[in-house]
Amino acid sequence: MATALIGGLCESNFDPAQLYVADPDNEKIRTLVASFGINSCANNQSLVELSDVIVLAVKPQVMKSVLQSLLIKNGQLLLSIAAGLRCDSLQSWLGEECAIVRSMPNTPALVQCGATGLYANKKVSDQQRQQAEQIMSAVGMTIWVEQETQLDTVTAVSGSGPAYFFYMMEAIEAAGIELGLSVETSRALTLQTALGAAKLAIEAEESTAQLRARVTSPGGTTEAAINTMQSHQGLDSIKQAVNAAYKRSQTLAIELADS
Repeated sequence: MATALIGGLCESNFDPAQLYVADPDNEKIRTLVASFGINSCANNQSLVELSDVIVLAVKPQVMKSVLQSLLIKNGQLLLSIAAGLRCDSLQSWLGEECAIVRSMPNTPALVQCGATGLYANKKVSDQQRQQAEQIMSAVGMTIWVEQETQLDTVTAVSGSGPAYFFYMMEAIEAAGIELGLSVETSRALTLQTALGAAKLAIEAEESTAQLRARVTSPGGTTEAAINTMQSHQGLDSIKQAVNAAYKRSQTLAIELADS
């Protein structure tokens, strides 16, 4: 995700000379510097001392050990892209006065088509909110939430969401193959249909329910498919899946805070 952010910022004409990276993997640093023309730092503290905004692109399980070794200055913004780590945990490791923005991006950020939820604690200034939004907008759309607990919902809807669509595409592709299409043809038709449906939904004024109804002619093939899905509680099972992801996000936050 850090590589995606760096790439998105560079493609957005952000000056790579203002970007610094630190990582224990020297080969990874060399690759990033060569690919994007950014700067490297010998260690995390050196990066912190040079930065106004510090992106915490660290796995949640090791975040505590990484942060407890850092000395953060007043006025610096900490932008976390680590899932599940709440502001109170980050503040307990960094200091209560730290300005923190939590973000929940998703994997389509890797192709600059992500969806990111953002939450700012009370120490974050308007300028820092703009800085956080500029960074995350480099890889897709951003939406602010006013309550930190809403990031659990963002996680369930968009953070985990790509997998729901991949799962459905996997099923459609497999069905096409079973009904006689080649692997290549079924995959191409499935992916283009998913892309087209998303683009149509984005550009249309109607709701997704209305768009579905427009395609579903009485007595037609689409109605037969929809009726089959409804007989298997299609909508309810999807909503239950999103709720399961939401509850797991809440549980993970508690587990990470106690670790």
